[in-house]
Amino acid sequence: MRPPGRGRGPNAVGLATGVDRADQPSQRSYRLGTALFVRGLGLVYLIAFVSLWVQVEGLIGERGVLPITELLARAGELLGAERYWRLPTLLWLGSGDAALHLLCAAGVAASVALLLGWLPLPTLGVLWVLWLSLVTAGQTFLAFQWDNLVLESGLLALLVAPATVRLRLDDPPEPPAWGRWLLWWLVVRLQVSSGWVKLASGDAAWRSLTALEVHYETQPLPTWIGWMAHQLPAWWQRLSTVAMFAVELLVPWLVLTTARLRRVAALAMMALQLLIALTGNYTYFNLLTVLLCLPLLDDDSWPAPVHASVPATAPWPSGAWRRGTLPLATGLFTLSLLQVVATTGVWRSLPRPALAPLEWVRPLRSVNGYGLFAVMTTERPEIVIEGSLDGEEWRPYPFRWKPGPLDRRPRFAAPHQPRLDWQMWFAALSDYRSTPWLGRLLERLLDAEPAVLDLLAADPFDGARPRLVRARLYRYRFTDWRTLRDEGRWWRRELLGPYSPVLSRRRQPGDG
Repeated sequence: MRPPGRGRGPNAVGLATGVDRADQPSQRSYRLGTALFVRGLGLVYLIAFVSLWVQVEGLIGERGVLPITELLARAGELLGAERYWRLPTLLWLGSGDAALHLLCAAGVAASVALLLGWLPLPTLGVLWVLWLSLVTAGQTFLAFQWDNLVLESGLLALLVAPATVRLRLDDPPEPPAWGRWLLWWLVVRLQVSSGWVKLASGDAAWRSLTALEVHYETQPLPTWIGWMAHQLPAWWQRLSTVAMFAVELLVPWLVLTTARLRRVAALAMMALQLLIALTGNYTYFNLLTVLLCLPLLDDDSWPAPVHASVPATAPWPSGAWRRGTLPLATGLFTLSLLQVVATTGVWRSLPRPALAPLEWVRPLRSVNGYGLFAVMTTERPEIVIEGSLDGEEWRPYPFRWKPGPLDRRPRFAAPHQPRLDWQMWFAALSDYRSTPWLGRLLERLLDAEPAVLDLLAADPFDGARPRLVRARLYRYRFTDWRTLRDEGRWWRRELLGPYSPVLSRRRQPGDG
């Protein structure tokens, strides 16, 4: 119970009757959690833009691995006027390196403004357009679920952000109910879909509850805490899997019940995200999911000093935008229901025209299906790229974050996402012919392209151009405590064979 003297208006009634205000639906308030979510999105956007900015030239710049200029040129030839909808990006106005840096810089500036609460409504709109432009341009390097989740969260935030000069945390307005409910619905979809896809895939590792026995070792970028978690006994891993399924499949439905149970659901889902963040590098995904849980917390959920600083009432600013959000919210909810049908596989029983609206808005990436690790990877193949000046001595290209040297401790990269390191994990699960971007990467290394070399930890040739490059495939595995103590190795590996053909360039003057 709150300390005496804190009751104001509805709070006083609750204290006098012994009934928590959270159990009185007409008097619940969700102002602080929603305001923190809106401003917290500024932090997520800031991380996303800065993280991409330091990589953007090497990934999609004019001399990058997948230049956006080439994609837009092909789209213009094949799609005509339709290209503007199929590939929605401001880079149609100019797609050189300067334009990429300008979009990132504008995104950083707008993110800071939102984080500080300035002009939240127009700032959210600007951020959504800027991030969509870059995600569209990023091709395979920005095709991750959290890239789309940022867009969907940002769009829904427009429904709960007030049209004011500044969103203050000490006096936030009560958000419209329909906008808040859509945020709750997104949390439910995100969590339940994540659990559903694991069971619906029929994967034996998930169904036998053995997935976590290999997950920490085989995930894209494990941390040293993930290495430690891998050493835990099998019974603990199975118990952890059961707990994870409970949080993903059962707990989210508490969101649709009472305020008290919503608090329990929010805390359980936040705790799961913390554990995931400690054992693996999942960029800003964990932070964003935690932020999405904040609107679940009514104002009585916060500590007394925080709650006492918020005035008892603050109506939502009226205006045309508030009146227009209801039909927008209705449309988004309908599309999200269609997405759930498509994600769960029920779509086969629906006529194709019923899903046409979903296909039409797909380029906007703002109504999405979710669910990571539907099928558990049980082994860890790793690609090691090597170059040579003479065809005899081969030197590896070291990456900053992905496994390489056996004695290098798995590191924390999050909330930064090293996108090339991530894609190398996916490429290792496939073959060279189905990952054409990797061939482009090898060509850029033959050219000693500075922007691409900046994506790596170091250049083994100090700016010189190698005559040959190749990629070889290894199987990596975690070591155990004894090996780490005696030999200082976190990994062991065995060579599986070549991953790519050896690529070469013609001799040029000065090659030696």
